[in-house]
Amino acid sequence: MKKILLKTENLSKSFSSGGNLQHVLKNIDLELYQGDFTVIMGASGAGKSTLLYALSGMDTPTLGTITFGEKVISNLNQDELAVFRRAHCGFVFQQIYLIDGMSVMDNVMSAGLLVSKDKKAIYAKAKELFAAVDISEETQKKFPSQISGGEAQRAGMVRALINSPEILFADEPTGALNSKTGLDVLNTLTRFNEMGQSIVMVTHDMRSARRGNRILYLKDGVILGECNLGKYRGTNDGMPSGNGLAEDADRQEKLAAFLAEMGW
Repeated sequence: MKKILLKTENLSKSFSSGGNLQHVLKNIDLELYQGDFTVIMGASGAGKSTLLYALSGMDTPTLGTITFGEKVISNLNQDELAVFRRAHCGFVFQQIYLIDGMSVMDNVMSAGLLVSKDKKAIYAKAKELFAAVDISEETQKKFPSQISGGEAQRAGMVRALINSPEILFADEPTGALNSKTGLDVLNTLTRFNEMGQSIVMVTHDMRSARRGNRILYLKDGVILGECNLGKYRGTNDGMPSGNGLAEDADRQEKLAAFLAEMGW
C-alpha cells in the first residue's frame, strides 16, 4: 500500500475581486502518494496553479486543512511555512528564477545552505545532481545569462532537489521551452521519478502529461476525475521504442479519451 505524503480535506480558496467573491478551489479532498508522478490538468482558469501553491504551502487556503506527512501545514504562519518549504518541498516553475549575479553552482549552494550548514555535504550533493542532469563543470561556473534555457531549467531542478524534498512541485516546467529542450526536461523529471522522487506537475501539454502515472483533471475548482496510466516506460533518452513505442501509443490514447470525457 502506498504511503500518503500529503492529504487535503475540504480544501477551498476564494479571492475577492471587484467586490465579488470568486471561489477558485471548492472543497477538495485529495491524497498524494510517495513515489507518484501526479499531473494536474484542466482548462485555463480551472485553479491548477492555485491548487499547486496551496498544496506546497506557497499559499494558504481559505478553508480546509492540508496535512503534509504528520504536520498540518495549513495552520502555520508565513514564517513557519517558509522554513517548512525549504526543508520539505522543491519547486520548478515555467520562468526560471536563478539569480543572475551568482554562478549556477552558487545558486544551488545558496539554496542548500538555507537548510544545512554542512557546506561539503551540500557541494557533494550538488555535484551528484549536476551529473544526473548532464550539466558540466564548466557550465556550473557560468552565470544564468550565459547558459541555454534548457540548461537553466535543469539547473533549477538541481536547486529544487538539493535539500532532498519529499515532493517536487513543477508548474508548467516545459511551457517556455522549445520541443527538444522541453523533452530534455521531461526526461530529467522522469529519471528522478524512477529513482523515487515524488512529483506533482501542472501542465497543459499532453506530451508532458503522459509522463505521469496519475492524472487529475480540475474544472471550476473541483477535481472532476482522474486517470491512472501506470509508470512511464521509455528508453534512456525518453523516446520509447519497440514495446515501449506501443505502450506510449496506448498511454496517449487512454489520456486522450480521458481528456475528451472531461471536456478538454
